[in-house]
Amino acid sequence: MAYAVIRTGGKQYRVAEGETIQVELLKGNPGDKINFDQVLMVSGDAPQFGKPLVSGASVAGEIVRQLRGPKLIVFKFRKRKRSRKKAGHRQSYTAVKITGLSGASA
Repeated sequence: MAYAVIRTGGKQYRVAEGETIQVELLKGNPGDKINFDQVLMVSGDAPQFGKPLVSGASVAGEIVRQLRGPKLIVFKFRKRKRSRKKAGHRQSYTAVKITGLSGASA
């Protein structure tokens, strides 16, 4: 099974056709097509490694849904200073279904 390593949102993901991955928030609505052109590696009979990117390779996907992660509590406390600060954070994600790999040996 062929796979590729892509970079998006400052992170790297190993993807294969048919998988659904959660990446940092991307603009678009569910059903929109998206193309990842920052491909770092493509597997196959002769794997290709980019320096830093594989030229001519891309990964196609489709946005499944926009979602948000669980709420995280950020609590800062300074003892003996009567200082405390409480905040919450929810990270936004995009679920993307990988529809195709295209490259030299994908």
